[in-house]
Amino acid sequence: MGGSQSKPQEVPQPKPREVPQPEPNLELDQPWRKFDRGQKDALKEKLENFSPSHPDVKDIKILVAGQVGAGKSSFINSINSAFQGRITSRALVNSSDGNSRSFTQNLKGYTIRSGKKSLPFVIKDIMGLEPDQLVKSAEAHVKDGNEVINQGVQTDDIIKAVFGHVKDGYKFNEKQALTDQDQDYTSDPSLSDEAFCLVYVIDANTVEFTDDRLIGKLKSIRQAISAKGIPQVIVMTKVDQLCPLVNKDLRKIYTSKKIREKMDLCSQKIGVPVLNIFPVKNYSEEIDTDDDIDVLILKAFDQIVQIADDKLVDVESD
Repeated sequence: MGGSQSKPQEVPQPKPREVPQPEPNLELDQPWRKFDRGQKDALKEKLENFSPSHPDVKDIKILVAGQVGAGKSSFINSINSAFQGRITSRALVNSSDGNSRSFTQNLKGYTIRSGKKSLPFVIKDIMGLEPDQLVKSAEAHVKDGNEVINQGVQTDDIIKAVFGHVKDGYKFNEKQALTDQDQDYTSDPSLSDEAFCLVYVIDANTVEFTDDRLIGKLKSIRQAISAKGIPQVIVMTKVDQLCPLVNKDLRKIYTSKKIREKMDLCSQKIGVPVLNIFPVKNYSEEIDTDDDIDVLILKAFDQIVQIADDKLVDVESD
């Protein structure tokens, strides 16, 4: 009736079954670096009883440099916190993530204290490194139509600071490096004025994205001070943000595939061997110290001190 044929009812087809993808394995079966988590007290005691190998050096100076926002000042505070057993903030830190400019403007040395005892170490904080800015220019002498404008600390100022030519309190000038005519320049520094290790602080999360212009600055500094035998160390910060495994348990830092990969990449880019790269977590939001954070900080600092003192031994034997 009606001349129309009824259409067959469509049978809904079952949706294809979603196969859950396995989570990537972030952990190695064995740690790639042996590490004793129970050595915190032994490290503290060792460093508290340390004395420089050279008779003319009262304290070992260590210069801390690195990219803006990587945590240079926080690393210094974390060292102090590990010794004091409480959170300290002597080196001022900028809490604004949106500010890409260096918060540290002056060269400042920080003594390390354990309780009321001053230890024979001075860590010098310096203005942050930034990639140079390229600005279009009509000047004929400017290469490729771009004028290169320095941002952050001048590389020459870092080199001079390592060799003891820059006085404490000097305010860095992004446009011009310190000259031997400036009042903040020390023309004939003593052995005690020199830094015997340069520490690069690098954010683990930005290693592969680090601007080649910034890498070029690090390499030029490395070349200049290596010619004088000054050792360099990398402290790789914010590892808890890099690896979910480590974010849950900091003790898995040396079984983390991600952290090992970033350390290898960091070594390739800058030229510092992996054995001189130390992954750490700085104190950032904690209100109490933590043994797992402390032992990583203290081990990195102990290695830095020993490397610097080895350089002093070489000076004494020359």
